[in-house]
Amino acid sequence: MIATCQMTDPGEMTKRHRIYNAFAASQNSRQDRTRILGFIRHAMSPARYSREPHRYEPMRASLNQALAFAGLVVSEAGKIETVEQATTLPEAQRRAKELRTDLETRGVHPDVLRFCRAELLADDYFHAVQEAVKSVADKMRVRTGLSDDGGTLVDRVLGGDPPMLAINTRGTASERSEQGGFANLVKGVFGMFRNPTAHEARIHWLMTKTDAEDLLTLVSLIHRRLDAGHMPPRP
Repeated sequence: MIATCQMTDPGEMTKRHRIYNAFAASQNSRQDRTRILGFIRHAMSPARYSREPHRYEPMRASLNQALAFAGLVVSEAGKIETVEQATTLPEAQRRAKELRTDLETRGVHPDVLRFCRAELLADDYFHAVQEAVKSVADKMRVRTGLSDDGGTLVDRVLGGDPPMLAINTRGTASERSEQGGFANLVKGVFGMFRNPTAHEARIHWLMTKTDAEDLLTLVSLIHRRLDAGHMPPRP
């Protein structure tokens, strides 16, 4: 991996020292972090963990805890993204613990709780909510095998007659209305957190702990309905 990223391999030694020395030599000679970030991208490619997927999230969480102080984060897709630089780890850890405790008391879905991590809350609650919303789209893609996103994904999964994924039997007008309302709810959540926020600086998006708890509870409801949904036979 060191050679692939065009850095000088210092030779056989403890893995930690070997990587550190390769990074230090690259940084000192080039005076930029390009190849170090390339190493991180290569090492954190999700494809590398296809046989041991249980290793990926714990490793990503530990890495992001350190990267937060450089204003960086590795996404679930293995991409390096820029975030507000963290100042104190204890504050981020305290926020994560408090938020998780409150949500556990509410009985929030496990797929939402995993986004209550210190590295996501190093600056504010925005990133945790945004990542949790992304998990909804991911679940719909996993359930259906589609690759769409946003409103298009919602329309294909929850719309149509019959829909690919139904949250009830759709046997009455009321149930069909509920299906349509749920689709609009999911589409609205996507529109609120997947579109405008992608084009606005995070500093302009104010979110309190109470806001985050309410929004993550809503995302939890969506996850539960998707989990309980079924795929009707299609003609």
